[in-house]
Amino acid sequence: MTSTTKGPIEGYVQVAPAATREGDTVTLDSKGVYYKHLNEAIRAAAADGATTIVINNVNGQRYIGTGLRSKDLRIEVHGTPGQDMGMLMDGPTVEVFGNAQDGVGNTMNSGKVIVHGSAGDVLGYGMRGGKVFIKGDVGYRVGIHMKAYEELRPIMVCGGKARDFFGEYMAGGLLVLLGMNSRLEGPLVGGYLGTGMHGGTIYVRGEVEPWQCGKEVGVFPANEADVAELTPILKEYCEDMGMDLDEVLSAQFTKLVPVSHRPYGKLYTYL
Repeated sequence: MTSTTKGPIEGYVQVAPAATREGDTVTLDSKGVYYKHLNEAIRAAAADGATTIVINNVNGQRYIGTGLRSKDLRIEVHGTPGQDMGMLMDGPTVEVFGNAQDGVGNTMNSGKVIVHGSAGDVLGYGMRGGKVFIKGDVGYRVGIHMKAYEELRPIMVCGGKARDFFGEYMAGGLLVLLGMNSRLEGPLVGGYLGTGMHGGTIYVRGEVEPWQCGKEVGVFPANEADVAELTPILKEYCEDMGMDLDEVLSAQFTKLVPVSHRPYGKLYTYL
């Protein structure tokens, strides 16, 4: 009989998750397992050549997929992962069959995160590349300070509604809000939309009111060229989420872009 001790959080134990392997697929049972030991098991399975890692009974464990660097690795998460899933990730695909908490895709470099539910705040903080697809609603400060560099262009598509500060300080990339799979009351998006934005593009399926937008953005109806840019991205999103592309494209999109690359330049002194 294996001896275990209580973890730093009541109810979690200081043991590795139970693991089974079939070919290149490793299945982990994370029930009651402290997040550090779960992530150690994920990294060990990837280092041992697993190309698919299935994690069952996830309940708030943080940092799943953080720092992993393999475009051939796929992680299936069954349950509700904790904060900073996919942080600094560079290549893998993480698919969540449930909701996700805050910080998904934090400073992510490349790869893909698919969430078949809703997610929390500060998604894609400083995101530098890759894709984050959320089926449902998202919280506050989503897409904050997303950025692009040369061939790296982060893309995030949110299928429901969003709270305040959507696209705050955005410096690059593409941020899309559909408002289609929502359980929230109220407007499609909250206030301070694009506040401090100085790069990138935001598309909202529907209209936004002037009071919702930061003074740093220009607001325009999306034209044919814009829809042509969006279509392949939304096609991929719909394939992942089991949605109808024609239905998604049946409404008018609003495009938001920055009116200045230095919106706060006059607030600072340069020597």
